[in-house]
Amino acid sequence: MENIYVKKRDGQVVPFDHEKIKKAVLSAFIDVDGKVSDYAKEKAKNISDYIYGAAVGAPESLTIDSIQKMVEKGLMSGKRKDVATAYIEYRHDRDKERIWNHKMMVSAGEKLAGDNIENQNANVDEHSFGGRKGEFDSIVSKQYALDNCMSKKSRTRHLNNEIYIHDLDSYAVGMHNCLTIPFDDLLKNGFNTRQTDVRPANSINTAFQLVAVIFQLQSLMQFGGVSASHLDWTMVPYVRKSFYKHYKTGVKYLEDRDLDYSFNDCMSIDDEDYKVYSPKVYQYAMDMTVKETQQAVEGMYHNLNTLQSRSGNQLPFTSVNFGTCTLPEGRMVIKALLEGSIKGVGKLHKTAIFPCTIFQMMKGVNRAEGDPNYDLYLLAIKSTKKRLYPNYANVDWSGNEGYDINDPRTYFSTMGCRTANGWDINGFGQLKDGRGNICPVTIIMPTIAMEAKEMYEKDKGWNSGDTIIDIFFELLEEAIHDAKDMLIERFNYICSQDAASAKFMYENGTMAGYNAEEGIVSALKHGTLAIGNLGLAETLQILVGCDHTSPRGMEIAHEIYKLFAKKCKHFKNKYKLNFGVYNTPAENLCYTAMMKFKQKYGEIPNVSDKDFFTNSMHIPVWKRVNPFEKILLESQLTGYSSAGCITYVELEQGMEESETDDIAAFKAVIDYAMDHDIPYFAINVPCDTCLKCGHTGEIKVGDACPKCGCKDIQHLRRVTGYLTGSYLDAFNKGKQQEVEMRFRHSSLL
Repeated sequence: MENIYVKKRDGQVVPFDHEKIKKAVLSAFIDVDGKVSDYAKEKAKNISDYIYGAAVGAPESLTIDSIQKMVEKGLMSGKRKDVATAYIEYRHDRDKERIWNHKMMVSAGEKLAGDNIENQNANVDEHSFGGRKGEFDSIVSKQYALDNCMSKKSRTRHLNNEIYIHDLDSYAVGMHNCLTIPFDDLLKNGFNTRQTDVRPANSINTAFQLVAVIFQLQSLMQFGGVSASHLDWTMVPYVRKSFYKHYKTGVKYLEDRDLDYSFNDCMSIDDEDYKVYSPKVYQYAMDMTVKETQQAVEGMYHNLNTLQSRSGNQLPFTSVNFGTCTLPEGRMVIKALLEGSIKGVGKLHKTAIFPCTIFQMMKGVNRAEGDPNYDLYLLAIKSTKKRLYPNYANVDWSGNEGYDINDPRTYFSTMGCRTANGWDINGFGQLKDGRGNICPVTIIMPTIAMEAKEMYEKDKGWNSGDTIIDIFFELLEEAIHDAKDMLIERFNYICSQDAASAKFMYENGTMAGYNAEEGIVSALKHGTLAIGNLGLAETLQILVGCDHTSPRGMEIAHEIYKLFAKKCKHFKNKYKLNFGVYNTPAENLCYTAMMKFKQKYGEIPNVSDKDFFTNSMHIPVWKRVNPFEKILLESQLTGYSSAGCITYVELEQGMEESETDDIAAFKAVIDYAMDHDIPYFAINVPCDTCLKCGHTGEIKVGDACPKCGCKDIQHLRRVTGYLTGSYLDAFNKGKQQEVEMRFRHSSLL
């Protein structure tokens, strides 16, 4: 027999093997019949001999592709066309898989080499070693998750750009998303780490250091943000401990004696006994405690902007809520946090990217002149004007009904970009500490709207009386149900992990409720399963030719979000899991979803004639409305969200001539948002920094610093609910375009 060789797809040349041909043919028969018949054996031999004979005459043409085509021809020439079809479908699937794997490895290689920088996450440095490795790992992990961790329905919905599964790379390993950390317990009792244990904090300086440490440790247990829900209240005992230490030192060195009075470090720093015992020592201790608190806060800011986690390519996504503690210790902490924000970090006093600071607004506490923390509210506005932070959380929000006014752990707070915990159906009520967002999915509503439009225009089996809106709502309800199934599927996958996978979290109770007998589901069941949404404005354009700045658009918008809220309430009661409506941040999704949409539907005016989808239910960024109009419009829809949302407006950095008037103008906007039941509010102002002299203000792209003439400028902007580096470098193309198109709402005042 003449030696014949086969050229493989990778260029290798190998000897022709009869047995491989026979095996492939017999496999097709087995797939259809479940067994090998005599006819199958005969057919396999005949096809193998035929291919060999054909190759003898033209040996140079024998390739894998030519062999497969001859196998298909041989099967089709027989009486078993069903077997031929099975073989063709199998080869088609294998070819698709091979092509996909090749593309995946090419993409992974580009990421590893740093040749494809997309800035999918503005907080990740994709140029760094850790960033490149992380992006490479992400591509492989995402494909593994799609192929092995979910149902066909989930995979199809995701790939069809209908329901997006967030953080696929973390899906595969079984991580959850966000968490509000119970700092009260950890600082009071200490905690364990893999290598050692950490003693309880005994000073305000140590307490703030441990906050940074705990933030970093917990961030390694999850893929989303970490938060402190009431840091001002949390720090009260540690201010007292530091004050007591300084007081004892003052007695010894200022009065040359030991403290001989029954003071203790649980007493308020405002206690009259301290003052009566020695006014001079009291003032010394107060001055030293203020100084220590300021230094402790400054240390936390620097730690949270320098401590890299997650393979060294990412800062922990941290946020701290504060503003309601009226005790002198809490007020001291709030003041230090705000003054630290205003001061900035580093030698250039740059705006701190982390933590995302959130000032909690509360009637009778800080809202009006005469309230005990009103002065701190004004200081918060001063910080917002200069640094964009803090954002503002509405403790009086109607969606947080049932909170305990005597327990700040139940006050409304967020986990930075907007994620929030609502009422826990499994027993924790409005408690925020120890709970988080377990996992989100996002319904890409413009895709659903286009599917409805196509069905309406093609009349595919729908009743003749159905309108495009009727069809859309049927498809949307189906998508919401599928989103629920996808979340339960992922929740169960996460719950299947061993507690040892996140030992710090479960050993120290950072996620509350864990008991070993029930497993980690005992803690996870208190978190939120979020059904997100994207692109309301574009959806309405497809359905009715206008967005929700018009009465008709707003009417449909209400119906959309009523459906979301109704279904999530039903799922919550039926499955005893905390389903909630989530107005998705969509930092990267706004761009990637639009790119896929354009590939399928092309460029549609007012829908896909840009590089991003409008975020959740926001008014489009280019709309010419004043800040009060934007707040009024969005406030009609924020109440439907129980798992997190944000409203923001764009203002000038200096709206009035004097700082007093300027603060009053900012205050009027914030108050209007709180009075209209906005749960989470932020103000965007230009925040550009010269990286040579540190000058901060608005410096237009391409312009030089007005102070020193340098053109090395950081153009800091809000990407979703948090800040990041210069948007020209850190944001993806869609977000860059969105920033450029943002209308300055204050220009209409």
